[in-house]
Amino acid sequence: MDLKCVIVDDEPLAINVIKNYIDQTKGLHLLCSFSDATESVDYIRSNNDEIDLLFLDINMPLLDGLNLLKSIPKKPLTIITTAHEEFAVASYELEVVDYLVKPISFHRFIMAINKAFKIREYQQKEDIPLSNERAYIFIKIDKKKMKKIYLDEILSVESLGDYIKINTIVNKYIIHQTLSSFTDELPSEKFIRIHRSYTISIEKVETVEGNSIEIADIRYPIGRSYLNEVKNVIFKENNTNPSS
Repeated sequence: MDLKCVIVDDEPLAINVIKNYIDQTKGLHLLCSFSDATESVDYIRSNNDEIDLLFLDINMPLLDGLNLLKSIPKKPLTIITTAHEEFAVASYELEVVDYLVKPISFHRFIMAINKAFKIREYQQKEDIPLSNERAYIFIKIDKKKMKKIYLDEILSVESLGDYIKINTIVNKYIIHQTLSSFTDELPSEKFIRIHRSYTISIEKVETVEGNSIEIADIRYPIGRSYLNEVKNVIFKENNTNPSS
């Protein structure tokens, strides 16, 4: 499963870095690149069904990356590549795969690509249950817009003070709500608080090692006061004795 890519960035050096990384990564195929965002619009719209993954800078003249993304009716998977950290919240509201801050290391690039492959794999599964058979929750992503999220897509929820970041198989969402109140809305048989900063999906746990767990290649710490309950719930879910 190859991902066909397009790069939009007004910095030639940044384009060359991403091109080099794409060349070194199996499963990626570069269709074309643009140093002028306005020139990319017609191509992206005309080849919408052909583009799998868009590498997109934000701060560009005439047309910035976020407005470009908003103008695309059917958005490809998108990885933001920018020198500006302050646009992260706005980017995740547009359901980007990842947000890479320049200079971008190859390791960080690969982490983002792995997320993109997992999302595409999930999208292409034929055994996903019908929508009306899946439990879901609505979240408020801006003053007027409510977004439906299926519970079986949620990987983890992270506290950001008075905000939380909801990590799903497909996207990330940052909303104004506390971790405690959001966790209370989730079914306790499916989700568990493992730390003052994290709630996770029990069924998405891939490994348990010491005082941490791994979900989708990301390791989460288990708080000391949560440790016994978390391990008992996880191993009970998998019919495993943690001491065996």
